[in-house]
Amino acid sequence: QVHLVESGGGLVQPGGSLRLSCVASGFTFSSYVMRWYRQAPGKERELVATIGSVVTNYVDSVKGRFTISRDNAKNTVYLQMNSLRPEDTATYYCNTRFGLQGYVSDYWGQGTQVTISS
Repeated sequence: QVHLVESGGGLVQPGGSLRLSCVASGFTFSSYVMRWYRQAPGKERELVATIGSVVTNYVDSVKGRFTISRDNAKNTVYLQMNSLRPEDTATYYCNTRFGLQGYVSDYWGQGTQVTISS
């Protein structure tokens, strides 16, 4: 059974930093792309960052501020968030995607809340 568990969210002031973690189980972690999404109230869920084996990608609004990384020995993906802004406030979700018996499914964690406020 695929299981993703996020942690590390909290309340920080603008300009501050947080590091989110997502611990994965139930699949061969090192073989799959991992992603961070976020969703603010009343807004659509957006893809924030993606990581394969080494290649990463980011939405424009976080480039230069956020860094996605992974530790395959720990089955963990991280999102280091620096220079945080109020508009970064959202619930952040860990995601992976792969096929089983010909059908591609998304797998999600429970989410961790990030609030940026002075």
